[in-house]
Amino acid sequence: MIKKNLPALTVEGGLSHYFQEVWTYPILSAEEEYSYANQYRQSGDVDAAHMLVTSHLRLVAKIAMKYKGYGLPMADLVSEGNIGLMKAVKKFEPERGFRLSTYAMWWIKAAITEYVLKSWSLVKLGTVASQKKLFFSLRGIKSRLNILDGGELTDGQANQISDATNVSVEHVKSMNRRLSSRDFSLNATVSDEEGSSEYIDTLVDGGPTPELALSRSEQTSMRSEMLSNALSELPEREREIITERYLSDEPKTLEELGKVFGVSRERIRQLEARAFNKVKEAILQAAGGDGAADMLPST
Repeated sequence: MIKKNLPALTVEGGLSHYFQEVWTYPILSAEEEYSYANQYRQSGDVDAAHMLVTSHLRLVAKIAMKYKGYGLPMADLVSEGNIGLMKAVKKFEPERGFRLSTYAMWWIKAAITEYVLKSWSLVKLGTVASQKKLFFSLRGIKSRLNILDGGELTDGQANQISDATNVSVEHVKSMNRRLSSRDFSLNATVSDEEGSSEYIDTLVDGGPTPELALSRSEQTSMRSEMLSNALSELPEREREIITERYLSDEPKTLEELGKVFGVSRERIRQLEARAFNKVKEAILQAAGGDGAADMLPST
């Protein structure tokens, strides 16, 4: 009988203990994964689903670690990632020809980033995709531009980041202040013309309504399905190139893929461009002309 309880990340056990535990679960071969996925889809076999989930817990842990710099509990990040993984297992269709890790990665990242955005502030961070991208990439951009983290940006530094991200200088400075003041107490005393009050009393809940949140969740699910369908229509070599170039935690270079397939770097670039266009066209058709630009990074 397979143990059904998943390992838990607790204060007592600690992060290292959790990692040691999830790394004890075996990685499934492609054949085993296909078999378990079929068992679950055809008969709702809980044991098969458990094998699929536990074999990818280390993937969740690796992805969650990339978000530890946002001051949120690792236990919560891992928990949200595991929820995304379980949703991916539920919707996974092995006959489409790609591995569960490739499909699940999108669900795991979506679950964790949604949690981070909801937890970061009571004030809306912004609904524009470029603003959300800036939220998760600002620290890395500042590091590449040799801008010290933790302080107010100068006009010149804000302009540099604005040029690099295509986000307005105003939004760059605003996002930097929010990232720099994460630990500001909501109960801190503030003064105004009418006396003193607590900072929390000045905040406005600009978050989405439950209806809008549900709509966005459904859109995320729909786009994941469209991307999966588009990838499944590609020839095996083109699908692998797109997967390795855009969907892998450690993307391969053109040179590396050239060695794998025994062709030149330029030939891989041509195949990548062709496959990328096929995916964009398939998503455009499925979406009726909307949403394709957000599915994959530009070439």
